[in-house]
Amino acid sequence: MTLAPRAHSFSFLKPYIRNYARLFILALLCLSVEAGADLLQPTIMSRVIDVGVATKDLRTVVSLGLFMLLVTAVGAAGAVGRNFLSNTVSQRFGAQLRADAYRRILGFRFADIDRFGQGSLVTRLTNDVTQMQAFVNGTMRVFVKAPIVAIGGIIMAIILDAKMAPVLFVVVPIVILVIVLNVRTGYPFYRRIQAALDRVNGVIREYLIGVRVIKAYDRFDDESVRFERGSQELSLTTVSAMRVMSAFSPVISLTVNLGIVAVLWFGGIGVRRGDMRLGQVVAFVNYMIQILSSLMMISWIFTMFARARASAERVGEVFAVSLDEASASRVESTLSAKASDMSSGDGSIEFEGVTFTYEGGQEPALRDISFSCPAGATLGIIGSTGSGKSTLVNLLPRFYEPDTGRVLIGGADIGRLDEAMLRRHIALVPQRSLLFGGSIFENIRWGREDASMDEVEEAAALAQAHDFIIGLPEGYHTRLDRGGVTLSGGQRQRIALARAFVRRPLVLVLDDSMSALDAVTESKLRASLTQDRKADLGGITLVLVAQRISSVRDADRILVLDEGAVAGYGTHAELLETCAVYRDIRRSQVGAGEAVDGRA
Repeated sequence: MTLAPRAHSFSFLKPYIRNYARLFILALLCLSVEAGADLLQPTIMSRVIDVGVATKDLRTVVSLGLFMLLVTAVGAAGAVGRNFLSNTVSQRFGAQLRADAYRRILGFRFADIDRFGQGSLVTRLTNDVTQMQAFVNGTMRVFVKAPIVAIGGIIMAIILDAKMAPVLFVVVPIVILVIVLNVRTGYPFYRRIQAALDRVNGVIREYLIGVRVIKAYDRFDDESVRFERGSQELSLTTVSAMRVMSAFSPVISLTVNLGIVAVLWFGGIGVRRGDMRLGQVVAFVNYMIQILSSLMMISWIFTMFARARASAERVGEVFAVSLDEASASRVESTLSAKASDMSSGDGSIEFEGVTFTYEGGQEPALRDISFSCPAGATLGIIGSTGSGKSTLVNLLPRFYEPDTGRVLIGGADIGRLDEAMLRRHIALVPQRSLLFGGSIFENIRWGREDASMDEVEEAAALAQAHDFIIGLPEGYHTRLDRGGVTLSGGQRQRIALARAFVRRPLVLVLDDSMSALDAVTESKLRASLTQDRKADLGGITLVLVAQRISSVRDADRILVLDEGAVAGYGTHAELLETCAVYRDIRRSQVGAGEAVDGRA
């Protein structure tokens, strides 16, 4: 998987722009009313001083004062409308963007998730979306108002007294240059800050997942060091950015304040000479202050823009993968699925020269794998740790795509099948049993939403789980919190097995999913999965991945893997005769004497 080029990473925002364009424009109208009211007030004040106060005309002072109050009230109404709309739009935008991004991530393949990293995806869904949401809010509140007030202030000041215009022509370009430097300098820093935040989130997530192991081995000091390193890196990166960025606001303030000093200096000389009136000087200073405030707001919003741009690119990378690769592949495979359907009920499995390498891996995890298993048979897969067993079965539901070769189920190339349709016919029970919050009944029916209570109980009985479930205080309606931590490992495995059985798939994959069962329970479970009981599950093809030969010895076919390659394929008896790797595994498990005489 490759991330989309940055130049095209903002196209995902088009639907949101269309959805909120009207409210955005309405907010800008309210903001324009507010800005217009702010721009009128210095001019009115100038008239109050130069016409009313200078001539001691109380009537003029009162009438202009009332008019100023009216203008202020209109501006306040515009500000209230602008605040309401900006908050509404930004919150809705953030919620919709976060939900859409989450739905995209739900469609990611394992390679996509591996590429980003789980901690990074969490940061993109939370902090990055929040940065974009804050920018939208800031844009509607101040970003458009600031240039309106700044430009309007310059125009009104020039109209008021063109002689003071050179001060503006010196101050404004300097401030604009500083703002541009601010944005160009800040953007790379903010990308590094978000990347450092990814790493901190990754450390936290690993601790929360592995807290029992960490407690068992008393490795709190090591975890504290890991977190402190990540937190220190985030702190140093943020401090470096703030040190650089902190210089820009004082420079802008200094520049504009020097402009105000120049206005007061030249205005005082003009008033003394009679070339200017006091009200004009006061109004000009007020416009300079408005311009200062506006330019400061522009500087602040551009700082937000730099952060939001970095976050938007990171969120855009999530959308780019889903839209450019996964969605396109889904559309293409849906069209191809019309010619390649699995509805015939054939669960045969065939690998044709399959080679697969994990992204970033140096060596292939699987090399030139070829074998076939007929429908309804039991396929055992065995090999040493790291031989590629789990990788091989992860190719069946298209969690990963092979580099070369084909995987066929029911004679159909799964690369040309719609993923959703393919996975409806496959049930996978992984090594680590994962249960969800809810009742036991809901967890088992998670395998098939329309399963009845009788079907759930039948699947639980087949998984050797029914007896212990009905022994619980609330039976199948017992609530499981935090992944079923109150259950034993074997109980969780049996519920996970029942969830797979209730699905009634064409292909059932058990990836070392009986490792937590005691010998008696495992024996009963294996007996229930023999050929004469498979009718209960609809004549499925059963794939058993195991570390122990005793778990696969009765399989119709046994695939032996060694360092990602096929070391042997056949029945238990055949492999004892022909496969040295299989004999070595058996010897290590049952003793050299029994392995030599070849007895099962």
